[in-house]
Amino acid sequence: MNNTEDHVEATIEGHEGLIKTPKQLIVTVILAFIVPVIIIFLLIRLVISSVSPAAGSDAQSPEAIAQRIKPVAGFALVDANAPKTLKTGQQVYESTCSACHTAGVAGAPKLGDKAVWAPLIQEGYEKMLDIALHGKGAMPAKGGNPSLDDIEVERAMVYMANQSGGSFEEPAAPAEGEEASADKAQASATAPQQAVPTEVKPAAAAPAQAAQSESQQAAAPAEESSAPAQQQAEAAAETASIDPAGEKLYKSVCFACHDAGVANAPKLGDKAAWEPLIASGMDTMVEIAIHGKGAMPPRGGSQASDAEIRAAVQYMVQQSQ
Repeated sequence: MNNTEDHVEATIEGHEGLIKTPKQLIVTVILAFIVPVIIIFLLIRLVISSVSPAAGSDAQSPEAIAQRIKPVAGFALVDANAPKTLKTGQQVYESTCSACHTAGVAGAPKLGDKAVWAPLIQEGYEKMLDIALHGKGAMPAKGGNPSLDDIEVERAMVYMANQSGGSFEEPAAPAEGEEASADKAQASATAPQQAVPTEVKPAAAAPAQAAQSESQQAAAPAEESSAPAQQQAEAAAETASIDPAGEKLYKSVCFACHDAGVANAPKLGDKAAWEPLIASGMDTMVEIAIHGKGAMPPRGGSQASDAEIRAAVQYMVQQSQ
């Protein structure tokens, strides 16, 4: 009998749980909440650490982020009456030449590629300057920016050559007297010549001829005078409808590709290339200009507003119809 009772007690003791006191129950409940939270936290840390930058890296710094998201090109609208300030070679390169010479677009020699620049430098300073001023192949004259002075183009050429193995000296700005005399010579060359009045003595039959001429002019049909006036009015209305900001934006940003047709960009004035685009509608063309397409970056790489982009598209369409 005693053996049977001992066996029953041993069986009961073997089936007893691990929690025997209220204190153990409380500890178990707390751990049941804390342990899963700790495991989840460790998993999150593991995932974050796998994508976080290496120690000492500044890839996520504000300066690095701003450098990555900055536009490819920029533009600025300046006062045409403001005094001319000559740009440095680096400034001209960054505003005009970098669009092609940074990536070697259309066969342009890449900045810093000494192997490509060596034969150009060997040809001589004057030869390179002549190409920079007057263009060659797909490169337009002055890089497509006619507003640049010759000395600014020369500085940009020297900057790119020196960054690619050359050792030229950047040309200095001309003296004020030389610049004034050059401007005066250019103004005199472009100024229209005025006719010198000469004294003409009237003949005896002059009053009769004058009266006859006046009667013939009065009898001329009114349609001949009204037709040119109507054409001039239509041309003036069409010109007034184009926002002048479009031409400014084109000449500061869009010209870099659309003047020479770089990377298959439709050339300004090429009616065949622009005809299918014009047929697609103005809104479609503006959307492409705003969001980019193919090699063309959004907004042409500028910070222009939607209205300025539309004005630039209207200007290019007007010049290509």
